[in-house]
Amino acid sequence: MTVIDEQEALRQRLAELKTEHRDLDIAIDALINSGNYNSLQLQRLKKRKLTLKDQIFLTENALTPDIIA
Repeated sequence: MTVIDEQEALRQRLAELKTEHRDLDIAIDALINSGNYNSLQLQRLKKRKLTLKDQIFLTENALTPDIIA
């Protein structure tokens, strides 16, 4: 796998992570607005969202070239 292929794979993974993060945000809002939810369910969704945020951060860092100042 070439460097370009790896970067393209990372970009695709980043897009997937951002989509899932956005979908979870919508799901959490819908769950809260319904007023009928289990707090454990909400907590799990929020934890998954934070995990995705961390993965997004790591993937973005992997795509950013290392520049030594």
